[in-house]
Amino acid sequence: MLRFFQPEKTNDNHYTLLINDLHQTAQDLQDAYRNLENVIDPDLIDCYIYELNSVQMRYKFLLTSIRNYELRTQKNPEDFYTKNPLELSES
Repeated sequence: MLRFFQPEKTNDNHYTLLINDLHQTAQDLQDAYRNLENVIDPDLIDCYIYELNSVQMRYKFLLTSIRNYELRTQKNPEDFYTKNPLELSES
C-alpha cells in the first residue's frame, strides 16, 4: 500500500528535467510571493508583480508540458487527444 502513494521512478531524462524545473519554479513562486509581501517601495511592488506573473506563467507552462508528456507516453495513444465537448454532450 505504501507503493501506491510513491511516485513512479522513471529513467526518462526529459521527464526528470521537467519535474525538476517544476519544483524549482514552485520555489521561485513562493519566493516571489514572500518578496511581494515584504516590499513597500512602489517601484519594487511593480517589479515583484511582474516577476510573480512571469513565474506563474512558467509554472502553468511546465504543468501543461508535463501533462502532455505523460499523455503522450501512455500505452493508449488515443488518450492523448481530447474529445470534442459538443460530441460528448450529445451522447
